[in-house]
Amino acid sequence: MTTAITLADIHAARRRIAGVAARTPLIPAPALSRVAGAEVHLKLENLQPTGAFKIRGAANKIARLVEERGSADAVTGVTTFSTGNHGRAVAHVARRFGVRAVICVSRGVPEVKLQAIRDLGAAIDVSPTQDEAEARCRRLAEEQGLVLVHPFDDPDVIAGQGTIGLELLEDLPEVDAVVVPLSGGGLLSGVALALKALRPGVRVIGVSMERGPVMYHSLRAGRPVTLPEEPTLADSLVGGIGLDNRYTFRLVRELADGVVLVSEEAIARAMAFMLREHGLVVEGGAATAVAALLEGKLEGTLEARAGSSAAPRRIAVVVTGRNVDVGRALAAMEPYLAP
Repeated sequence: MTTAITLADIHAARRRIAGVAARTPLIPAPALSRVAGAEVHLKLENLQPTGAFKIRGAANKIARLVEERGSADAVTGVTTFSTGNHGRAVAHVARRFGVRAVICVSRGVPEVKLQAIRDLGAAIDVSPTQDEAEARCRRLAEEQGLVLVHPFDDPDVIAGQGTIGLELLEDLPEVDAVVVPLSGGGLLSGVALALKALRPGVRVIGVSMERGPVMYHSLRAGRPVTLPEEPTLADSLVGGIGLDNRYTFRLVRELADGVVLVSEEAIARAMAFMLREHGLVVEGGAATAVAALLEGKLEGTLEARAGSSAAPRRIAVVVTGRNVDVGRALAAMEPYLAP
């Protein structure tokens, strides 16, 4: 496979983001292990300074931009479109470097995420849908000379997310499978690139919600497609992959060992499970990967591409974020919080 992103790029990203993004812990998940019938570990990206893994890709992109231009003063500003977590990450990193940031969002982004972006000093531009927010972002970049920090379809962003894969292999060298939430594909692409370069037999599974899973249907169609946006607990996974997608569609198609979908009820159950069993508040998008294990969605998928009938003994789940409207989350979880 040929790609614009190499293992060397991911190692370079790791050096570049040190001190901006955290090296997050990998912890055992005994309750989830009992359900899954395997040794399950949780990669806690919800402990990042911005509450989600997105800081890795944003930090790598912006830090490299500043390096290439010689100083932050030489950067007119940055812009992005986001369902919240990436926008918050870009705002955080931009403030750290002293760079102006404009974050384009849809009306569906929760207020808790918008307020976090405002608190970081970034400007917010609101459009009716996520696809319209992307179009608005591209116009602002052209009109104001801003640099677009794409939320997923960018080599620097993908390499930044790939640093999770390096950490996983250091903490759990014998990992058999890694389960990650899937939206635009930047996370899965980066993690899979790192893992498969160093441990080719590892399996990487993507999980999306049933409501509007654009990458899932694009893979089935054999090309990027668009879908209407639907309300979902997994709001961080909402949005298209771009009909002109350059990197992540191909990478997910080549590297993912399977993609599965989970229902809204399963997401709510998984959020409640994580709070009850592990004391962790996770957003709906992050809970999709846990839901796939709880619902038995991965059976068969984990062996699909490896050509092996052996079930994985060690599974890592990437817990991607914690940025959730607490009231909405508690309302969704309430029916499932009792043991």
